Amino acid sequence: MRRSDLGLLVVAVVAVSISGPLIREADAPALAIAMWRNLLATAVLAGVVAVGHRRAVSELARRERRLIALSGLFLAAHFATWIPSLELTTVASSVALVCTQPVWAAGIARLRGERVTGRVWLGVGLATAGVVVLSGVDLAVSGRALAGDALALAGGGFAAAYVSIGSDVRRTVVNPVYTLGCYGVAGIIIGLLAVGTGQDVTGFDGRTWWVLVALAVGPQLLGHSVFNRVLPSVGSLVVSVSVLLEVIGAAVLAWWWFGEAPPLAAVPAAVLLLGGVFLVVTADQRQRALPAVA
Repeated sequence: MRRSDLGLLVVAVVAVSISGPLIREADAPALAIAMWRNLLATAVLAGVVAVGHRRAVSELARRERRLIALSGLFLAAHFATWIPSLELTTVASSVALVCTQPVWAAGIARLRGERVTGRVWLGVGLATAGVVVLSGVDLAVSGRALAGDALALAGGGFAAAYVSIGSDVRRTVVNPVYTLGCYGVAGIIIGLLAVGTGQDVTGFDGRTWWVLVALAVGPQLLGHSVFNRVLPSVGSLVVSVSVLLEVIGAAVLAWWWFGEAPPLAAVPAAVLLLGGVFLVVTADQRQRALPAVA
C-alpha cells in the first residue's frame, strides 16, 4: 500500500470516529441527522463539481449513472436499517452486528470471482471479533430484539454493498462526481423515509444545526469521501475492515469528550482489531483491473 493511501485511510478513520460523539450532541431525530449530513455534503460537492468537474458529469455513461444511484440507495438502506435497530435491540448487539460489514464484503468479493485468501478471512474474523469483545455483545431472544438484530445485520450488508459498488464506479468516475451523486440519492431517500415516518427534519436549535454541519464536513466529507477516494487503489475489503477502527476511535473520543472510560475489554479488543486490519491491509487485496481516476 502506498504511504499516501495509508495516510488518507488514517484521516478517514479519525473523521468517522467523531460521528458518534457528534450525534449525541444533536437534538434531532436519527433519520433527520442522516439526511442532513448527506444533503449538506451534497451541497458542498455540488460547488466543487460545478467549478472543476462539469464535463465529467456530462460524460457519465448510463451504466455509471445507474451504479451511482444504486450505491446511494444502498447507503440510504444502511442508515435506514441500522439506525432503527438501535431502538429495538441493545446498542452492543447493534454495533457488533452492523460491524459484520467486512464479512459481507469478503463474501461479495468471493461471489464476484475475486480471490480472497485465508489471510484475509483470518483478518476479517479477528477484526470482527475485536468489535464483539469491545461492545460486550449480549444477544437477546425476544421478538423485538431479534428484529433489531436482523436490521443491524442487514445494515452491515448494505454498507458492504455500497462500498463494493463504489470500488467499481471509482475506477472510471472522479471522486467528487461519484460522491455528489451517491450522497444526493441517499439524502433524498432518507429524507423521504423521515417525513414518511413522521420525523421532524427542520425546526432545530442553532447548536444542532452546527452539529449537522460538523457531521457533513467531518464524518461525511473527510470520512466517507476519503474512503471513496482510496477505494480503487486499496480495494473494498481494506476499506471495510479499516472502518471498524471507528469503534476504537469513538471510544477514545467519548472518554475525552464525555468522561466515559472505555471498558476493560478495550485493550484486548484493540489488539484483535488492529491485528485483523494489519492482516487484511498487508494481504495486498488491491484491485488493479482498471486504472483509477482521482
